[in-house]
Amino acid sequence: MSSSESSQPLQNYFVHESAYVDAGAEIGDGTKIWHFSHIMGKAKIGNDCVLSQNVFVANNVVIGDRCKIQNNVSLYEGVILEDFVFCGPSMVFTNVKTPRCEYPRNTSNDYATTLIKRGASIGANATIVCGITLFEGAFVAAGAVVTKDVPAYGMVAGVPAKLIGWMSAYGDVLQFDADGYATDSVGDRYQKISTTQIIKL
Repeated sequence: MSSSESSQPLQNYFVHESAYVDAGAEIGDGTKIWHFSHIMGKAKIGNDCVLSQNVFVANNVVIGDRCKIQNNVSLYEGVILEDFVFCGPSMVFTNVKTPRCEYPRNTSNDYATTLIKRGASIGANATIVCGITLFEGAFVAAGAVVTKDVPAYGMVAGVPAKLIGWMSAYGDVLQFDADGYATDSVGDRYQKISTTQIIKL
């Protein structure tokens, strides 16, 4: 091995031969980037993520550890995913509130931040309007259009999306007793604080 070869950093992640990863992108150990995906040079991707076919990750996007991004998802600048986020097939993020071709809005200052917190799941073909937060464990039904924040462990569905119930971090639909408590199938307990807030105990 030549000295130039030995000085190269080890690549502890997988990139399919049809994918493009621009110079400068930060990609964590164990991450897999599959067919026809494109990662721009200022993107940051954590450890043990899976980016499926035809995923685009723009500059300044941040993806945490162990996220799963399904086919045909584009993460535009302004999107931040914390750990263990699931993005279903062909779901959509936006990043400009009032796009106009004649008056371009295409700088970092024009993009609204969209924050998807730990453990949230977004169903297939859902749309997340920019500038909102999905809190921990939030669950967005397939095809929903989310126009406002979703509380922790809240389940939303419809167009526009509305709160329809609660889901545990494990993935059980929660049924609260008369005292406002629920236990999921792995023994985690939750308390309903109000009609729009629950907490994990």
